[in-house]
Amino acid sequence: MTTQAARRQRRKVLTDKMVAELPIRPTPYPDPELPKHYVRVRPSGITFTVIARDPYRTQRWAKTGSNAEMTIAESREIAREVIKRIERGDDPFPPPPVKPDTVAAVVDMYFKRFVEARGLRTAGEKRRIIERHVLPVWGNRPFAGIGRGDIAKLCDAVVDAHGDWVADTVQREVVAIQRWYAGRIDGYTPPFIPAGMKRVDGAARKRSRVLADDEIRRVWAAADKAGTYGALVKTLLLTGQRREKVVTMRWSDLSSDGAWTIPTAPREKNNPGVLLLPKTAIAIINSLPRFVSNPHVFAPSRGAGPISHFATLKADFDKACGVKNWVLHDLRRCSRSLMSRARVPNDHAERVLGHARKGIEGVYDKFTYDSEKAEALAKLATLIKNILAGPRDGKNVVPFEAAVS
Repeated sequence: MTTQAARRQRRKVLTDKMVAELPIRPTPYPDPELPKHYVRVRPSGITFTVIARDPYRTQRWAKTGSNAEMTIAESREIAREVIKRIERGDDPFPPPPVKPDTVAAVVDMYFKRFVEARGLRTAGEKRRIIERHVLPVWGNRPFAGIGRGDIAKLCDAVVDAHGDWVADTVQREVVAIQRWYAGRIDGYTPPFIPAGMKRVDGAARKRSRVLADDEIRRVWAAADKAGTYGALVKTLLLTGQRREKVVTMRWSDLSSDGAWTIPTAPREKNNPGVLLLPKTAIAIINSLPRFVSNPHVFAPSRGAGPISHFATLKADFDKACGVKNWVLHDLRRCSRSLMSRARVPNDHAERVLGHARKGIEGVYDKFTYDSEKAEALAKLATLIKNILAGPRDGKNVVPFEAAVS
């Protein structure tokens, strides 16, 4: 004969088999082995539920699972922690882990909240670099998981495909985004990037390339046969302006007397303003075709906007002229050096290039110096004309006072 104590002990057991055989009823069945843990039997199925009160005496219900996905013993293990959380005043279950921001998502935030919000002039170039070299490789990866080794591996691939300079540019943009992200997200620390990870040192980045007279002649001769791109090369040398300013020149920016009004971009520090172009430059510009559908001076034969694809055009041009190790921006340095050689006053030459004047002069001297800039460009054009004519008795004889072209 079993004792009363033994019968009481058996009644405190609720097995999975017993759970499956419980009849449907509106009120939950209490679990004898764990107070506040219940079994709900409804037409839709059998579930395990915790019913407990928080510190404010509010009754909280929390489902731990169903008998189809767990045993009652497994539900009890979960329920013990759920009961503790409810009685502490916490949510029954901890919040799910936050899905980490992907690289693509952080890049979108960076451009919206920082680059575009500040109107950075380099926005287009920054986006081109990231979209071409970074997003195809890392786009769906968690941003916080990008470490120094990942950056090194990516940049090594860029070096193999595009060279050291491009790789350093990619690295600089990635590091800039990481530092910006660190200022917005608690707990994120960007990886330390030692100076040794740069592939081109600072001294090498400060270019000093100036075309020699013979190289100018070869470049000019190749430009004669290079169509619109050749006209661009000549205009860059004759004006000393940045490529972006010249290539975006519109016919509406030019007056009948050859004055070129250079638009000022947002956040631009300074530019020459108005330049009275020399006759040589005006002739080059007027020789270009005009398209009704395209307002740009240096326009392609098809499509909208100014000419582009400079890497391809430059590679073909280099083969034609035979001059090596130069870039279009070197023409700006060359023009500035030639103006000094033509005895253009330093102040006037700097104003032609549009360099910002510093100190008191920059604050108070608002004179436009239009005639002085025009004279500087005329002397530059005269010197280039004499260089193209070739040396005379081993020297370039430049009649500065006599010729203004």
